[in-house]
Amino acid sequence: MYKLWATIKKDIRILSRDKLGVLFMFVMPIILAIVITAIQNSTFELVNNNKVPLLLNNHDTGTASKELITAIDKVGMFQMMLVDEQQTDQQIIDRMNNKDALLAIIVPADFSSKMKRKANTIASKALNNFGAPVDSLKSKEATADSIEPITLYYHPVLQESFRASINGALRSSLQLVESKQILKTLYFSLNESELPDSLEQDIINTNVTINQIPVSRDGSRTIPNATQHNIPAWTIFAMFFVVISLGSSIVREKLNGSFIRLKTLPTNYLIAMLSKQITYLAVTLLQAAVIFAIGVLLFPKMGLPKLNLPADIAGLFIVSLICGWCAVSFAICIGVFAQTQEQSNGIGAVSVILMAAVGGIMVPGFAMPASFKTAMNLSPMHWGLESFYGLFLEGGKLKDVLINILPLFVITVVIQILSVWGLKRKNLI
Repeated sequence: MYKLWATIKKDIRILSRDKLGVLFMFVMPIILAIVITAIQNSTFELVNNNKVPLLLNNHDTGTASKELITAIDKVGMFQMMLVDEQQTDQQIIDRMNNKDALLAIIVPADFSSKMKRKANTIASKALNNFGAPVDSLKSKEATADSIEPITLYYHPVLQESFRASINGALRSSLQLVESKQILKTLYFSLNESELPDSLEQDIINTNVTINQIPVSRDGSRTIPNATQHNIPAWTIFAMFFVVISLGSSIVREKLNGSFIRLKTLPTNYLIAMLSKQITYLAVTLLQAAVIFAIGVLLFPKMGLPKLNLPADIAGLFIVSLICGWCAVSFAICIGVFAQTQEQSNGIGAVSVILMAAVGGIMVPGFAMPASFKTAMNLSPMHWGLESFYGLFLEGGKLKDVLINILPLFVITVVIQILSVWGLKRKNLI
């Protein structure tokens, strides 16, 4: 025990001198967690709270275009700015290039008239099916016309997923206008009077609400926020960046002859490896504690959502412990096989980023291509992240995330065996 304690104190002194390694292990992940959470939270607010600037040039003077403008405004996504119909498309594009707006809609001049003709066509078909007499010539004229498309200009900064939601909102607005036109035509054909506004509202407006309820294991209804997603992810990322300090430490000991000197002492080098694991495992747990504390205490003061810790604190500690052990094992393995500090730092940093990319840290696992699923399952970060998410997002307990902890534990044991094999192969133990 004395030998182990003496070795631990030696490793702590070495770690305290490694300023760059400490910087990578603590400062960088904290900055990443704050910056990325702030950016993602701003994105959520843009989608949920703020409105996207939209220029609307209406060349039509009919009722259908006015109803369309009202429907678009009621969507609640857009900060609509009506422009003079005399403005050309190029002038509107120039305004978008000057960042006056991210979207622009051009309504063609004959929108209302052709929308009415299309409504007459559909109404005539419906009345034909009911056996009611219709004007066949009027129906024939209606089918000969096609509605000129509405033009949507968008700024290239808008991502495809956001454009898809915008396109869906515009389509629903167009569908509403068309449905109103058809409904009015049918009502007039059957009753020879205008459709009352109250009846129109009763038919068009739906009273069916949608309750959005997050699925959780403990039955809670807490809505996950950007902090709940990002803090666990970047905590794991921070843990694995101990490879910069620990891997370099092992390489230095190999190059300066410390391994050889240790073999001449009445002790086993495995004690030194155990010492490094204990020391850096404590570092990883400290990393987790610091980042979690920032999420709980500092984020609310910065205007970011507060981190809600899971109810099962013991489960959180065990998951953090196993994730930290896997990160330390990986760092030792890199240090054992690397020949120089440059190799250790380069290979270690790049491999950590790759594991984060395929493990769901940088890209959500559900969005991963099918060809990457196998690589994702081999990444220890994936299983660590799933374990944390089971606690933070799903409200689960330790027993609920055991299915994710087990693969992480197996990967850790495999890395440990590989490291011991590497030490024996180099005659270091």
